[in-house]
Amino acid sequence: MNAALDLEITTPAQYSIQDHWITLDGARMRYLRDGRGPALLLVHGLLGYSFSWRYAIPALAPLASVHAVDMLGVGFSDRPRDLDCSLEPSARRLLRFLDSAAIDTCDLLGTSHGGEVCMMAAALAPERVRRLILVAPANPWSNYGKRLAAFLTHPLVAPIFSRLTPLLKPSHGYLLRRLYGDRRRVRPGTLAGYSAPFEMPGAFGYGLSVLSSWQRDLEQLRAQLPRIADIPTLLIWGKLDKAVDPDSSVPLSRQFRHCRVVMFDGVGHLPYEEVPEEFNRTVADFLAETQTA
Repeated sequence: MNAALDLEITTPAQYSIQDHWITLDGARMRYLRDGRGPALLLVHGLLGYSFSWRYAIPALAPLASVHAVDMLGVGFSDRPRDLDCSLEPSARRLLRFLDSAAIDTCDLLGTSHGGEVCMMAAALAPERVRRLILVAPANPWSNYGKRLAAFLTHPLVAPIFSRLTPLLKPSHGYLLRRLYGDRRRVRPGTLAGYSAPFEMPGAFGYGLSVLSSWQRDLEQLRAQLPRIADIPTLLIWGKLDKAVDPDSSVPLSRQFRHCRVVMFDGVGHLPYEEVPEEFNRTVADFLAETQTA
């Protein structure tokens, strides 16, 4: 599989998104990079990878040095056997990525499970995170998906599900469209881009590993949130989100002393896909407004 496939579904010609690789914990980790200025790290969700940010990177590159990672175990990064994808090890790998990329401090932008990882990474090293931008982040106050996670990772179910997942490729389109508030907004090339890494062996191990510690990780995150209360934070949600409860934005926002919440009407779980222009403008405005904070 061509690792640059997601770069082909595209971005305006005046931008130059570059494919990069580093070695992390003995494995190759892939990331995209563009722009100059303060570092901005983009972290995808559970079934995404750097492809998720193909509309955001060109818009944010004039404002920052943008790094969009494929976390180990997903996308086109290596998939080490027995990789621990629970929350704290994932967050620590993200911090080691910063070390490998020679980034001392950064802004963190994460979506869904990636938002959860960003919050934990910030809690582990708050001195390295200037601002947080969290897009429908998994959090302790959202009950969506908890029962499904418990079911799929049950000792009797997980082995069967793992064997069957390669046969579920025809359902990818349905699952993706279900994350949209308006399915007419699914753009050409989107399904092909998201599906590409699933052609590789071990494609579903990452997701099952994440889900296996889902509830425990959320409780651990809840305990760590006071450590990041002073970090300026932007929460972005779609009001029609079916993956992470939009109402959970209220108790989550109360964990921060400087937090802005933006809700997009008629939008689902993927605002950076569904309404990229509005999403990018919201992020850019937040970065501009808080640059001296």
